[in-house]
Amino acid sequence: MTARQRRPEQGRSNDEQDTAIREAATFAIAPPVEPMLAKLIEELPTGGGWLYEPKWDGFRAIVFRGNSDVFIQSRDLRPLDRYFPELHEAFLRTLPDGCVVDGEIVIVTQDGLDFEALQLRLHPAASRVAKLAKEMPTAATCAPHRKRNGGVCWNGFSPAVSPRST
Repeated sequence: MTARQRRPEQGRSNDEQDTAIREAATFAIAPPVEPMLAKLIEELPTGGGWLYEPKWDGFRAIVFRGNSDVFIQSRDLRPLDRYFPELHEAFLRTLPDGCVVDGEIVIVTQDGLDFEALQLRLHPAASRVAKLAKEMPTAATCAPHRKRNGGVCWNGFSPAVSPRST
């Protein structure tokens, strides 16, 4: 799916969404951006030079930190900000202007990650989203990324950004 093929939010056209994003902040890299996705293979590669990471049980997210706002994008190019207001505010406080990070939104419990609780956050009612944000706050695991000028943007990891830790 390309940026032009993405599905618009209910009641808004793609052009209206794009305009709203551009008006909200100036981003170093303009969202939306197609994420790189893992590819299913039959066997693990052998030999040197391979790095492995855990499969997080969460929602893939690309976070754009502009000069005055944050835009959280799903892997299918949809905005996620309204579903995770606590992360939106945490990213705004902790990420430097002009960076982009790629990671997973998760809910951490005593028993591990809770994907079912995370799915409940995708609710159409803002009041329900706000209630769940307080009862089951999310965290984000993100890989280190670099600014356009080559400097290190952020080197956070698991749970790198959490309303509880910022």
